[in-house]
Amino acid sequence: MIEPINPGGAAVPGIPLTPGIKAGDFVYVSGQVATDDQGKVVIGDFEAEVNGAIDNVIKVVEAAGGTVDQIVKITAFLSNGASFAAFNQIYAKRLGSVPPARTTIVTGFGNPDVRVELEAVAYLG
Repeated sequence: MIEPINPGGAAVPGIPLTPGIKAGDFVYVSGQVATDDQGKVVIGDFEAEVNGAIDNVIKVVEAAGGTVDQIVKITAFLSNGASFAAFNQIYAKRLGSVPPARTTIVTGFGNPDVRVELEAVAYLG
């Protein structure tokens, strides 16, 4: 069974996507950026961007009935490879002693102010 997961505040308004899809025991989290309570993209503070993107991933997983410990894979997109070390420091603080498997890709975004986006897979079984 496939179920859309749409917690408030986990997607930017006007972008045609579902924040998460629960398929069986898995939750697939669409790319998440940092947003404020109105869905406006947070820009200007890299640590706030990373934490906000992580918060939004966790919101989707929790809305599907999971926890941060059930996230098994994250794909991180960074706008600049020079941000890699700073990203790793923040990420390590947030995702525990056994972090999920991860791939990091340096790329551009549709919004040139965005510097980090995260997508994830969680296993709820």
